[in-house]
Amino acid sequence: MVDDGPGRRRWWTLPVVSAAQLLVVLDGTIVNIALPSAQRDLGMSDASRQWAVTAYLLAFGGLLLIGGRVGGVFGHRRTFAVGLAGFAASSALGGVAVNPETLFAARALQGVFAAALAPAGLSLLTLTFTEARERGRAFGVFAAVGAAGSAVGLIAGGLLTEYASWRWCLFINVPIALLAVLGTMAVPRDRPVGGGGRLDVPGALLSTAGFAAVVYGFNEAQPLGWDSPKVLGLLAGGAVLLAAFVAVELRAPRPLLPMRVLLHRARAGAFISITLMFVAMFGFYLFMSYYTQTVLRYSPVEAGLTLIINALAALLGATLIAGRLHGRVAPVALIVPGLLSAAAGMLVLTRLTAHSTDVLPVYLAPAMALTGLGLGCVIPPTAALATAGMRHHDIGAASAAYNAAQQLGAALGTALLNTVAASATAAYLASRRATPAEGSVHGYATALTVAFGILAAAACVTAALTVKRAAREPAEEAAGPSVSAKS
Repeated sequence: MVDDGPGRRRWWTLPVVSAAQLLVVLDGTIVNIALPSAQRDLGMSDASRQWAVTAYLLAFGGLLLIGGRVGGVFGHRRTFAVGLAGFAASSALGGVAVNPETLFAARALQGVFAAALAPAGLSLLTLTFTEARERGRAFGVFAAVGAAGSAVGLIAGGLLTEYASWRWCLFINVPIALLAVLGTMAVPRDRPVGGGGRLDVPGALLSTAGFAAVVYGFNEAQPLGWDSPKVLGLLAGGAVLLAAFVAVELRAPRPLLPMRVLLHRARAGAFISITLMFVAMFGFYLFMSYYTQTVLRYSPVEAGLTLIINALAALLGATLIAGRLHGRVAPVALIVPGLLSAAAGMLVLTRLTAHSTDVLPVYLAPAMALTGLGLGCVIPPTAALATAGMRHHDIGAASAAYNAAQQLGAALGTALLNTVAASATAAYLASRRATPAEGSVHGYATALTVAFGILAAAACVTAALTVKRAAREPAEEAAGPSVSAKS
């Protein structure tokens, strides 16, 4: 648990953890914008450039569960500070890279340290804020930063790449991370779990290899196709490794991920809903970037600025709706409407054609607002449910599993929806006389129709898993963990 400390000091946890959350989410999109410039500058081949993204994803996704365990053993605050310092150092290394190999290594190191700081940050919030109203405010702000981070990354990436250098897309992390490191001195110290120093080595190896194989398989599906032997082999191998991981964890005396974290009915609903939300939203961000730049001919900066609507809507949804209603209504009353709002935003865009007029006010603005509100309403209650009612020594594992769900959803969404769009575009152009723009817009609309279906299905599954719990238990049960944290 967290040591007693002055009430005001406690609130330093929120901006410090939110800054770290911004770093992790921002990095997922800002480097994508900078990649073409980095490729030209460092002489990367088309075949190797993907490793600037893949190296980070593999390290981050593969090591999250270990990062959650390390936080529990050595203390979440200490792990969080080390993760921030390492993230800053590896970002600086990437910014000064003179060859592709150095950049790829730096990106992998960023992923390693992100895997430590992300679950530690969520754990610190869970341990620090346990009163329903305070927790609602804290998780609302935390979620707003996370929900808006991807859009902010696109905006910042465009501005920095166009007016400074691609290197600043990495350098920008350094001052943010170092300020957050200084801020950790004001964060109340948590107590490490006693007697938990031994690592579940078989579980660590299997989880790392399994998650890495699945994430890499999703990543390779985009250029190679889902029927590629390499992709099928990676996904099948990853599934086998993760199944073996579950079998090992069921028998391990000190499991890396206790199965009670996943088998809880409402918590499973939270994991499913956030995974599917990220599947849809990362495809959405990808297509908005492509559509605005290739069809509407926006500059990278203009394309990024268009997403401000989404970022502001996410901020409002997380703070003014989810943050204020936390503990007053059942989580399902926020999660399901949030998923349906995002689904409605996707549905608006399926009506786009290459000849649509007044695109920004009629299509883009409503879609950005609805998806942003949806994302802002889903993240706070799912993050709270992921760690609610957990024993102190399980909070790190639950936080890591929640972050892993987001990473898997993002990787799957980018690969799956991009493949759907490319296939639909090719089929459309082959079946009729159409311009490339008409084919592209048709492909985007098809993929967003799939995203709409995913979100609608997520709403149904989440309602089925959480409604009975909500009727049986008071809403406040999801407001805090079983551990105590005093002001």
